[in-house]
Amino acid sequence: MPKEDIKDLSKFLKPFPPEVKELALWLREFVWDLYPNSNELIYDNYNALAFGWSPTDRVGDVFCNIAVGRSTHNVHFGFYWGAKIADPEKRLIGQGNQYRYLLVKSKKDFPKTYLKTLMKEAYAYSLGKMKTPKQVLKGATITKSISAKKRG
Repeated sequence: MPKEDIKDLSKFLKPFPPEVKELALWLREFVWDLYPNSNELIYDNYNALAFGWSPTDRVGDVFCNIAVGRSTHNVHFGFYWGAKIADPEKRLIGQGNQYRYLLVKSKKDFPKTYLKTLMKEAYAYSLGKMKTPKQVLKGATITKSISAKKRG
């Protein structure tokens, strides 16, 4: 089962402090509980570890993600197409054409209810972008990229 498939992710989280690992895995569980039929795409890059959820195996269809910076150890809860969804409380950070995120410092300060609303809209946007329903997969964990060069 994908939610339980943490072998690669545990290995990639090893260099991070325990509190960062715990927060990232807690956020992961939050998403899996809401979207168990989505697919988790893992990208272990030189400057960050990112894992996101998509109805397909394509990064362009990711509706939300968690990213941990290697040098800063900041934990982001982000929306790949965040500029396309409503953010009525203006909590999301980012000025670019696409990505928006929330800096997550602790479980107790994480606005679950608000983000569930944003996730629902982001998921619908992701489904609407798909060219064909044949692309849809169901509940897989897929390691897409592993960088040999790591910083931090």
